[in-house]
Amino acid sequence: MKLTVVGCSGSFPSADSACSSYLVEADGFRLLLDMGNGALGELQRHCGLYDLDAIFLSHLHADHCIDMCAYFVARYYRHEGGRCGAIPVYGPEGTEQRLTTAYADTPSSSSMSEVFDFHTLKPGSFEIGPFSVRTEKVSHPVEAYAIRIEHGATSLTYSGDTGVCTALDSLASGTDLFLCEASFTHGKEDIPDLHLNGREAGQSAQRAGAGRLVLTHIPPWTDPSANLTDARAVYDGPVELARPGAVYEL
Repeated sequence: MKLTVVGCSGSFPSADSACSSYLVEADGFRLLLDMGNGALGELQRHCGLYDLDAIFLSHLHADHCIDMCAYFVARYYRHEGGRCGAIPVYGPEGTEQRLTTAYADTPSSSSMSEVFDFHTLKPGSFEIGPFSVRTEKVSHPVEAYAIRIEHGATSLTYSGDTGVCTALDSLASGTDLFLCEASFTHGKEDIPDLHLNGREAGQSAQRAGAGRLVLTHIPPWTDPSANLTDARAVYDGPVELARPGAVYEL
């Protein structure tokens, strides 16, 4: 299993990174986790525009899904070879309506479903291509999901956006790589059920017994070095900051 960080900025793109988007590959299958602001352009550095096999949207905030509108254009109006077939898209309830509204001028109210095969997420286990996945609802102001992806003997857990919650700890239990958001700064922001800070991300990884922690979704106004230090203070395993283009082989 291979993980490539397409974008890792939180809330809006930074000068160095698009918003949340992560490419997971195994056995020739490509699963994209989220497609936030600026992600579609960066994605093309790592795979062809039409080479994705499935998409998972953790929630419907713009910094995790808005480039799906641009991807709709690429798939719906493709000139060579005609319109693309429908790619599976796994998202919270209302994903199709959210994207249709955001695009604002689709040819019809059902145009999105001509190129996206929408599946409504619920907590549970299912298969996406060669991956065994499990999703859990996490703590965020809108319906939001974390995902655990397993392939063979390896596992990857992605938090999406969340505050502190036991569901995330359980999902990440024993995971090889924990890709966890760390938006807030310890001692500065204290808003329950919204985001984690670096210390909370480290504590979650420690409780879960994760093999490796990668901090992501750090907004441009947050000092990533402070979050890295805070996570290392409470987590015994290796921890680092996500960066665009980073590749992890599991």
